[in-house]
Amino acid sequence: MTRRHTGIEPRHRSGCPAHDGAKCRCKPAYRAEVWSATENRRIRKTFPTFSAARSWRDDARGEVKRGQLRADPGRTLREAADEWLAGARAGSVRNRSGEAYKPSTWRGYEEALRLRVLPELGARRLREVTRAELQRFVGGLRGSPQTIHNTVMPLRAVFSHALAHGDVRENPTEGLRLPASRGRRAVGVDSPGDAATLIEHAPDADRALWATALYAGLRLGELRALQWRDVDFERGTIRVERSMDRKEGAIEPKSAAGRRSVPLPAALREQLPEPGESDAFMFARSNAKPFDGPTVSRRAARAWRAAGIDPVTMHQCRHAYASMMIAAGANAKALSTYMGHANIATTMDRYGHLMAGNEREAAERFDRYLSDGAEMGRSDPASNGFERSQPDSSPSGANAERAAETRS
Repeated sequence: MTRRHTGIEPRHRSGCPAHDGAKCRCKPAYRAEVWSATENRRIRKTFPTFSAARSWRDDARGEVKRGQLRADPGRTLREAADEWLAGARAGSVRNRSGEAYKPSTWRGYEEALRLRVLPELGARRLREVTRAELQRFVGGLRGSPQTIHNTVMPLRAVFSHALAHGDVRENPTEGLRLPASRGRRAVGVDSPGDAATLIEHAPDADRALWATALYAGLRLGELRALQWRDVDFERGTIRVERSMDRKEGAIEPKSAAGRRSVPLPAALREQLPEPGESDAFMFARSNAKPFDGPTVSRRAARAWRAAGIDPVTMHQCRHAYASMMIAAGANAKALSTYMGHANIATTMDRYGHLMAGNEREAAERFDRYLSDGAEMGRSDPASNGFERSQPDSSPSGANAERAAETRS
């Protein structure tokens, strides 16, 4: 039988029926607690037996009153950040979508914490960090709005994790005011002609790669992991199954939506060489390893500058793909699928301003609709442009059942 006492809580083993309200079948531990009014916090300690927990609690209550026992100040932000990073690397700490963090993501978080956050805030106790303190910290940051956002993102992740595990009572990063990003992302490719020019003047060895970046919109890691077996020339699709991290090697796509099929347009088919072995990388180094992103980008940048063309990045090619797909008439849902976005809200947030149906096109479509409706109304004034609905004489519901019984 589990013993109970005020201020003492049994801690049942994993799998014990007591977690579901049934009879205990384990040998539980016991967590005792006392309240420290001075620090406005509970002091807790766990013991293997009920008697040990009760004895400690009786002694602790007197020690708190005499000022001899104080609450543990808790972990520092640096300690909490180290724990979060270790969990992110191991895959036990996941993002809001329940997916493991990509290595490039937690490496970026680690860099932001190490260079910008922890030197100033690392020694602070996690429970003592306030929203006002973080707002002052944000106000003192230097750099672009995106740099400041990237600095705050790992802080949010660390405090969100701490809140979920009861280490803090509130998340002080909620409600922070961050500088607004001005303007739209620069795409660098304004038309299909720009895309064709970039491909034409890319180094010969990399032309198919840049064509795939522009005409399929894959992420850099997805391009590095692409194999010939992923291209279905008969169906006209490219299947994205994996990504490739520079340090970790082959990894899962960014999210569940990252596994997808992307249309293979004729303009891209023309740029692809003869297929190789099914498990061979489409874009490989001479030693059959995936291409190196920085090396390819530097090589292309030199070629484009020599031709008087402003260089673009692989990521800008992805945005250019989205812009061209929208101009070609792709709807938001289809584009969200092709881009591998976790939800359509991401697509609308980034590219909604480019979607078909902007002010001019919406006005033109509405004018055509109004004009057609007016013509219909003039041809049949009595109908006001609408067909009169005729009563449906066919039985439905219970009447239909009775009618069927009568006929039988």
